[in-house]
Amino acid sequence: MLVVFVGIVGAFRLTVMAVSNNKARAGAIALANERLEFVRSLPYDSVGTVGGIPSGAIAQEEPVLLNDVNYTRRTFISYEDDPADGSGGADSNGILTDYKAAKVTVSWTVRDGVHTITLISRLSPPGVETSVPGGTLSFNVLDAALLPVSNAQIRIVNPGVSPSVDMTTYTDTAGTVVILGVPAGAGYRITATKSGYSTAQTYGSTATNTNPIPAHLGVALNQTTAATFAIDVLSTKIIETYTPVSTGTTTETFNNGNGIASSENTMISGGVARLTLKGDGAFEPSGTFTTTSISTTTLAAWKSLIWVADTPSGTGVAFRVYDASGSALVPDSQLPGNSSGLTISPVNLSGVSTSTYGSITIHATLTTSDASSTPSLDSYSVVMDSGPRLLPNIGLTMTGAKTIGTTAGGSLVYKYQNSSIDSGTGSVTLSGIEWDSYTVVLNASTYAISSACSSQPETLSPGSSQTTRLFLSPFTTNTLLVDVRDGTGAAIPNASVRLYRGAYDTTKQGDGCGNAFFSGLSAGTVGSADAYSLDVSATGFQSYTSSEINVSGTSRASIILNN
Repeated sequence: MLVVFVGIVGAFRLTVMAVSNNKARAGAIALANERLEFVRSLPYDSVGTVGGIPSGAIAQEEPVLLNDVNYTRRTFISYEDDPADGSGGADSNGILTDYKAAKVTVSWTVRDGVHTITLISRLSPPGVETSVPGGTLSFNVLDAALLPVSNAQIRIVNPGVSPSVDMTTYTDTAGTVVILGVPAGAGYRITATKSGYSTAQTYGSTATNTNPIPAHLGVALNQTTAATFAIDVLSTKIIETYTPVSTGTTTETFNNGNGIASSENTMISGGVARLTLKGDGAFEPSGTFTTTSISTTTLAAWKSLIWVADTPSGTGVAFRVYDASGSALVPDSQLPGNSSGLTISPVNLSGVSTSTYGSITIHATLTTSDASSTPSLDSYSVVMDSGPRLLPNIGLTMTGAKTIGTTAGGSLVYKYQNSSIDSGTGSVTLSGIEWDSYTVVLNASTYAISSACSSQPETLSPGSSQTTRLFLSPFTTNTLLVDVRDGTGAAIPNASVRLYRGAYDTTKQGDGCGNAFFSGLSAGTVGSADAYSLDVSATGFQSYTSSEINVSGTSRASIILNN
């Protein structure tokens, strides 16, 4: 019964919706016919829209309520070139404004979305066609791949001609719009856009953009003014600011034993751990201690285990690395020799997984075969990398590569330049961004960009989401960021980067983004004796050497290594 009932209800709903849609559609057809009949009743010279080309008294767009349905009625009147006597320059009599076309579109919204009907009528002049004084505007709208954009909205505004023009039309399937009979004059403001797309337009001269490109258009009698606009789907840009990965050390010096969780047959005092004495004055043959859990915030990598010990003949110290609970031994596959005991300092911990072992404990065993001797452990240290961590409230400026003119002094005016971006919690999302090549810089000299996995500038594709991660280090007056990449533009991680000049000689290993950052430098100018030299090498690539590296302020060197 339930299945039958649900089916009946569903069928009833569909029937009601169909009846409602048919009723609304009938009303829309009536409104469109009413407008066309009114247009046909007008003298030919009076057929036009307010602010349109041709001009007239008909509203371009108006809301209409009919039978409790809200409609939007749009009327578009245009001059048309009849191909019967030739089109464009091939027109037999040179008159392109052969007749007028009236297009009435009525749209309404119901439960299942927006519906539209369109009626078109042709209006011929009485008697012989006559030339309309004016020119022609021709537009072509393309996307980033130079493909036509259909149904793009073109708005044409010019209050300086009589009658004034303020009209909206749409491109055809070829991405084109041709407007005939446009009143001659300068200052036609054109805007091309589409829902979900970027906007392209003409620009007027201002105090900050004295030489706009493209400038507002002019129309001359019997001439065609053409323009091409590029628009595409909008994108999203996410900018994240981080502290760089840093190396930290946890050290136990046995002054108070705070880092020791438990011990057996060992005594910890006076900055030393050693075996305890038995009642007969001999040292215990073996003793152990286990550390408290060792970790750091945002652990990036385990680096090394280091200890300082005195091991007289017949004595020894061995370390083993366990998980945070101290119950599971790190396997030899990640830490060779761990199961039998690590006896030579330092021990490389880089193979220990940070995801499996976010914290570790150290188990130490002290032994002696000489009852009168004991090993002495002065300290142990665990070295680890931490970070990156989100760095909040960083002021940023993002600038695109596209320009829209120049200032009086010849400086470029950029289409997109936002100097008031705040990273907030360390991440900011910018929506509705046009495809372009963007550069992000810091507003204040508190930090410097010490690494960026995608080097600046970055190309943002249409309809995409791009995340830019910037790693920031404390600012110094002169810095050098070395970016190492292969011939395809891919980052080369872990390259050896040596920067030197006179007494200064520093070698750094590039990070996973192919960046090596040098700070606290003295200025050095190419062509002078204080220029820096740079050596870059990486396994599988040819080495790079240059003795002309400029360092002045926030400097950058982009290095390409060939295979």
